Amino acid sequence: MDQDPVSAAATVALATPTTELAVRRALADHGRLTVDAMDVASIADLYALGLTSHATVNVMLAVEDDLDVELPDAVLNRSTFATIESIAAAAELAQ
Repeated sequence: MDQDPVSAAATVALATPTTELAVRRALADHGRLTVDAMDVASIADLYALGLTSHATVNVMLAVEDDLDVELPDAVLNRSTFATIESIAAAAELAQ
């Protein structure tokens, strides 16, 4: 049975809880999602939940600031910001 991406929060483990929390906080503050970022499944399509290309810039800056990292230019693309899992993976690459 398919799970609702919002109610299936955290079905896929990320590398570190700290990174995932930073991503979720950034999405809650800047992502303009139609749902609570803390309840979104880590593999849910964020664009389907309201994330825009403009909001991704603010999310990226917030993640970088929170984790004191700089995302590499090579990962600055739409697919990186498609899921919480992919944003967290990019942030971990930068650490």
